[in-house]
This record gives sequence, structure tokens and C-alpha cells, in this order.
Amino acid sequence: MLVNSELCICKLIRYLFEITISVVAVFALGCSPKENVKLVIPLVISTWDSGIAVNKVAYNVLLDGKKSIDAVEEGAKSIESTINCCTGIGGNPDRDGYVTLDASIMDHKYNCGSVAFLERIEHPISVARKIMETTPHVMLVGAGAQKFAIDNGFTLTDGKLSAAAEKTYREWLVKSEYKPTINIEQTQGNNRSKIDPPKRLSNGDFNHDTMGLLAIDGDSDLAGACTTSGMGFKMRGRVGDSPIIGAGLYVDNEIGAATSSGQGEEVIRINGTHLVVELMRQGNSPAEACKLAIERLVRINPEKAKTFQVGFIAVNKKGEHGAFAMVPGFNYSVTSADFPDGKVIDAASHFAK
Repeated sequence: MLVNSELCICKLIRYLFEITISVVAVFALGCSPKENVKLVIPLVISTWDSGIAVNKVAYNVLLDGKKSIDAVEEGAKSIESTINCCTGIGGNPDRDGYVTLDASIMDHKYNCGSVAFLERIEHPISVARKIMETTPHVMLVGAGAQKFAIDNGFTLTDGKLSAAAEKTYREWLVKSEYKPTINIEQTQGNNRSKIDPPKRLSNGDFNHDTMGLLAIDGDSDLAGACTTSGMGFKMRGRVGDSPIIGAGLYVDNEIGAATSSGQGEEVIRINGTHLVVELMRQGNSPAEACKLAIERLVRINPEKAKTFQVGFIAVNKKGEHGAFAMVPGFNYSVTSADFPDGKVIDAASHFAK
């Protein structure tokens, strides 16, 4: 009975905490409660339905009264520790059989950090934060990023592929008829169909499921994180949008924040997430801003745009959130007092099925 009572008290305290910070946030934005402004914070949104579990971790950090930067780091770490296709050391390898990781993180004061082409470190998001907080730099890559991680107490893993990744990689080697060859890149023009990474995985999913998440804490401060093992079977050394501030992730505490998932090369072309935030600055809602950014991509090459996926999610300072994608199939997860167990929302898309 004592344990049950303690659990009830704990839930009550958290409920009162949510109500209190929601009221404080309304006044912080210069609004009167009589204006019927509904600002629900803390709030976490993340890419894909796999974000439900990620959001839960991040949301609990916020309910404990911690900052949004702490929440997004812990949320990202939670999926980095799982075995899945597209994040963490258990993800799919590059074409030579090595898992390389990219991650970025940004807080409400424009502080940011990132890593790219990092190998054998379980939590690239934490390395990115360490770079942000302890160095004058924003990004470290490759062997330098790994050395920095080790020097700062991160453990070097054995580098072996997970069982799932090993199986998928072996299947890809057979189907692609690819064997690592010196100067193989010089033959791409004559043999692209055999060595290019597949646009979709064997289960039909697009080959680029980055985990990006955004959070608003009890002080109405924003933060974001983005982590990925990148496109499976990519050319060795390839880096996408995820670790690039302004491409895969951007946070402006006056306006809002955005992150992306999809074919990173396309997002980089338009500095996608920075564009989304600037479109919100012009008065567009998060969903409208994401839609306008996708339309910018379509105008570059309408026919090519039909062949790849890019999805943006965004949240503004009011706590409004939204998403938009190039083609159907993209969704995002939201967790707040309105949806304490999380809710998956399907994003509208430019092209229909």
C-alpha cells in the first residue's frame, strides 16, 4: 500500500509540475490566460514512429525539471543503444563493412556540436555535446573525433557488426555483386546499378531513417539532437545532413527548431532545417514551413524529387508542431501532457502514392 501511495503522489507532483510550467510559459510569452492560448509544455517531438520510445525517455527528463538539452541527449542515447538499421553501432555498415556514425546537438543559446564519420563509439550524440561544451569547435570527424572521444572517457567498442547488420550486409553483397576494389569509384559511371547503395532496404523502408528530436522545457527553451549511422552500404566516407548544423538540425530559441530525415544530400542543398526555421520566422506555421521547404526541393528537379524521401519536422516557440514530406510514408511522434504516452502523426506529402 505504501508503494502504491508513493506512486500516486509522484504522479500528482508531475501533473502539478506540468500545469505550473504551462502557466508560467504563457506569461513568459507575454500572453494572458484569458486569450485562450494553449501552450502545452514540456513537449518532445521526433522523427518516425520509433520516436515514441525516444520521446518517453526525453519527456521523463523534462518532467524531472531538467533542461531541453539534457532531454534530447538522453533521448538520442536511448535509440543509439538499440539494435536497428539506422542509428548507433548496431546499424547498417558502409559498403566496406564498417559502421560510421554522425550526430549533432544544439541548445537554446546557439551552442552546437557535431561528429561525423565516427567509428566504434556507442554514443556519438554525447561526443557531440562534449565538443560543444569543452572545445571552441563545432564539428570533429573521423579519427580525430574518435581520439577526442577516447581522451574524454568514451569506451572504444570492438567494431563488430550486430547480427542483424551482418546478415543484411551479406545479403547486400550478394545482390549488389560488389566487392571492395581499389579505385572502384572511377567505374561508377559504367556500373552504378551494381555499386550504388539501395534507395530502399529489403523490407521496403527508405534507406535513411535518421532519428531527430526536438524539445521544449519548462523554461520554454528549445533544443534539438540528430543521430544516425547513415545510409546503409554508402560509399566509405560519405556524410549526410545529420551532423551539419542548419541542414539536419537547427534551433533558434526566438522562433523554433527543425530537424530532418531522408536523403541527406538533398537536405544539404537547401540548408533544409535552417530554411524551415527562417520560414517560421516569416510567420508560417511549422507544417507550412516544412511544406515550403519541400517545395523548394521539388523545384530543383521535379522528376528526381519523385525518387527520394525527405521529411522535415518542426516546432515553434508557441509549442505548435508539424511536418511535411516529399513522398508518403513519413511520420513523427509527439509527447506532451496532451499525449503522455505519445502519439504518432502521419505527415502530408508533396507527391501522392
